[in-house]
Amino acid sequence: MTLARDFVGYGMLPPRVQWPDGARLAVQVTINYEEGAEYSLLDGDPRREATGDMTSPIPLDQRDLINESFFEYGSRVGVWRLLDLLDKHRIKCTFLACGLALERNAQLAGEITKRGHEPAGHGYRWEEHHRMTRGEERAAIAKAVTALERMTGERPLGWMPRYGPSIHTRELLAEEGGFIYDSCHAINDDVPYYVAVAGKPWLVVPYANDVNDGRAFRGGGGGPDDFHAMMRYTFDTLYEESARQTKMMSIGLHCRVGGRPAIARVIDRFLGYARARPDVWFARRIDIARWWLQHAQRS
Repeated sequence: MTLARDFVGYGMLPPRVQWPDGARLAVQVTINYEEGAEYSLLDGDPRREATGDMTSPIPLDQRDLINESFFEYGSRVGVWRLLDLLDKHRIKCTFLACGLALERNAQLAGEITKRGHEPAGHGYRWEEHHRMTRGEERAAIAKAVTALERMTGERPLGWMPRYGPSIHTRELLAEEGGFIYDSCHAINDDVPYYVAVAGKPWLVVPYANDVNDGRAFRGGGGGPDDFHAMMRYTFDTLYEESARQTKMMSIGLHCRVGGRPAIARVIDRFLGYARARPDVWFARRIDIARWWLQHAQRS
């Protein structure tokens, strides 16, 4: 299968889709719940996870207990702090969740749907789907769906794996039959769009890597105030532009990062700021997808 690249998109004719209740800007908060699904020697992987909050001298074929602890903070503390912040601001979010991570924190899995958040597929664990055969990827998707539905009580309707998708991913999602959108590292637009999959329109709800707390530990993003500035400047720009055309803002959070006290504080400040502006719709990705499917022309 060959995936064509689209360098034009909507171009000079962006869609004008009115959000619910006359809102001019949709703001979407995504929490990536991955803790316990990363590469781990304890799980039989040939190497441990290399990503952490600091450079480690420990070889990848040996356990790094500090790095393991970094991930554990997200599931033990960070996720609950973020959930409380969302409750405070009356915001429902999308959890891009790994199946294995939820199996290791059943208490959280039930709480996601109890509080009205959307469970979306993030893979069963940190598997590299782009390295799989078509059959292997199909089985991996099915395994993640089964785990998320069993743990949360809801079947995921959206999909974005931890690593890049393969050229087969969208066809497999369409063939699987239960998904209605994907966000497979689509960072190429500010609003949803359709692509052709097996001759039919398929919905993509884009993600964002700039308004993402991952910058705070991957380098190049500065500290909490820098992340606050990124959120604020992005919101202000899109809010201004939304007077003329439909816009959506995507915010990506990770429990082990955004759930830390300092970054959580600036997230709190930003959500209060955005909440105070008129005509802003805070929505889950599934809400945006359903609205777009109902109101945007499929071409």
